[in-house]
Amino acid sequence: MKEIKIRHSEADDIPKIKAVYEDRQLFAETLQLPFPSVEVWRARLIGLPRGTHSLVACVDDELVGHLLFEANQSSRRKHVGSLAMGVKASHQGQGVGSELLRAAIDLAQNWLNIRRIELTVYAENEPAVALYKKHGFEVEGQALLYAFRDGHYVSALYMARVTDYVPGYAR
Repeated sequence: MKEIKIRHSEADDIPKIKAVYEDRQLFAETLQLPFPSVEVWRARLIGLPRGTHSLVACVDDELVGHLLFEANQSSRRKHVGSLAMGVKASHQGQGVGSELLRAAIDLAQNWLNIRRIELTVYAENEPAVALYKKHGFEVEGQALLYAFRDGHYVSALYMARVTDYVPGYAR
């Protein structure tokens, strides 16, 4: 198994991140539209809002995955973060998603004091749902007709991972 390296994205990575999301199999599982321009991705990733972290996964110097993690800036939800990610179809099922999630969870819990990580995933994306469950995420709800994709509506699951011990909180 090849080594997967996780690091923060750099400006030079923008065309490579764009390439990750260009694959039809991948953009169909996200809210991305087909044919994204480099300018759109540059606007998204240069000057990220406060509390937003852009991580990439590389195998043999090839950028194969991307994760955006946003620490909530609201004074009453500073303990919450959200994430979205994508892994090149050619590298799915090879541990890339797991490594990105491990890095995001470590950043959230051990450096940002985040106790709740939220995400949204299409309900029919069984491999992604299984990956998130493997890393401690639980389904908290479902949104019917969540998004329009490839000519029809799809539903989504709201999932979250809550740190087991938070002083003053009983689960």
